Amino acid sequence: MNRYITFLLMGAPGSGKGTQGKILGTVPRFFHCACGEVFRSLDLRTPLGQRFIDYSSKGLLVPDDLTVELWQTKIEAQVLEAEFKPDIDALVLDGIPRNVNQAKLMERLIDVKQVFHLSCPKREELVRRLRKRAIKDNRLDDANEDVIRKRLATYEEETKPVLDYYSGLVTVVDALQPPVKVLQDILGVIWSTHDAVMAFNA
Repeated sequence: MNRYITFLLMGAPGSGKGTQGKILGTVPRFFHCACGEVFRSLDLRTPLGQRFIDYSSKGLLVPDDLTVELWQTKIEAQVLEAEFKPDIDALVLDGIPRNVNQAKLMERLIDVKQVFHLSCPKREELVRRLRKRAIKDNRLDDANEDVIRKRLATYEEETKPVLDYYSGLVTVVDALQPPVKVLQDILGVIWSTHDAVMAFNA
């Protein structure tokens, strides 16, 4: 199987990677896949869904190999349904890989062309954004400041090292800019990347 041409959006919770992913997903020849949507759309009646339930119902973390398998199953279904056309579309991922082990497991599946690190060094701004989002989405438990700070700490410990794993492919984007400027910065890099242009013209 040919690996999927992929662009990764990375950043701490509240950095705007989900927002940028959704916008990029509306641009022709980009297909956005958020890891959270993979879990939310999971058919719990399937054997894979039952394995997921076994862990989540006990409050346990889903193992990396199962997470990647769930993601792969979802993507392959979207290819079969012609939602994602890997011969002409580039994949935009956010929320996965969540740690270095997942990145290693996904090497055989994705050909990462660029990693966009949406950088927001002001932690209080991230907290503000997450509280605002929690209220907007009616997820009041996520508005708890202790929960937010724990999520930020988990990102620093587990996910941020993925940037080192893809060293040489990382572009830092200022996440404090207006969303439209963040998008412009991302697209500017993508369209100047020779491999990406070749992929879209294939």
